[in-house]
Amino acid sequence: MEPEEFDSDVLTQFVLAFKKGKLKPIVKSQPVPKNNKGPVKVVVGKTFDAIVMDPKKDVLIEFYAPWCGHCKKLEPIYTELGKKYKNEKNLVIAKMDATANDVTSDHYKVEGFPTIYFAPRDKKNNPIKFEGGDRDLEHLSKFIEEHATKLSRTKEEL
Repeated sequence: MEPEEFDSDVLTQFVLAFKKGKLKPIVKSQPVPKNNKGPVKVVVGKTFDAIVMDPKKDVLIEFYAPWCGHCKKLEPIYTELGKKYKNEKNLVIAKMDATANDVTSDHYKVEGFPTIYFAPRDKKNNPIKFEGGDRDLEHLSKFIEEHATKLSRTKEEL
């Protein structure tokens, strides 16, 4: 609630609108990127549902903080990962500054940085957290290959 003037009538109207489900939540969000054509899609609070929760695509999402040393170290690796899978029409490699944007789903808990989740297209409310592996191209690729619902490229021969 962000009223210009506050009195009992304003509060009453707010509570009634809330009870009727007519309020839109205020979502902390950076501006929507004008150009989001890079290998790693930038997600903000206002685009989280449209990109991450898209039921037609698998999404690997990194939640980061700009000041985080581990995140800065991961940045070039994550960009390489985006380039590797850029021709996959059913897979999105994405990142979100979790310090400047609200995550609009309770299923994506961010308690440290970076936090990486894989959101399968058919199980958006049951994302798989990347844990226990090195944050390098090999392990992140293996994680994607293991959980992707539909990849068009053939697995590389050893």
